[in-house]
Amino acid sequence: MAILPVGAQTVTINATPSVVHIGDMVFLNGTVSGIQTIAVYLFLTGPDLDSRGVTLENLNIPAGHGLFTTAPVDIKEGTWSYPWDTSIILGNMNPGTYTVYVVTSPVDRERFSHGGYASANVTFLPSETEATQVPLSPGIAVVALGITIITGSCMIRRLKNT
Repeated sequence: MAILPVGAQTVTINATPSVVHIGDMVFLNGTVSGIQTIAVYLFLTGPDLDSRGVTLENLNIPAGHGLFTTAPVDIKEGTWSYPWDTSIILGNMNPGTYTVYVVTSPVDRERFSHGGYASANVTFLPSETEATQVPLSPGIAVVALGITIITGSCMIRRLKNT
């Protein structure tokens, strides 16, 4: 067991797998020591993204100013984990190598200290399944409108009777 100097803090990150297709799961985990914290902050940098970093769920939102992906820390164990489902990301992720950062304070890439962060690279290959837009048939739209009208009229009757 190592004893860290007062004020020394370390954080680690692992990304498994490190080469995936866009739309796959990436399991992020690591450790935190030298600091009592309930969460770590995660952000992403890579091709065509804001250089400060972006949230893992929405590539259009720059990291910082309170906007981060967070992962809870098990305070007893000093461990954290985050299952990153890249199939539900908002924004445009292109194939390439991205860097996931974990920090112990809510700061972006331009503001973190040397001891309070770690990073891991993840290479994204093109999606294995092409996203296809399925047009909404006119019949479904009419049925949805009908359900809305019926539900609304039932609610109005119920409110009038009370």
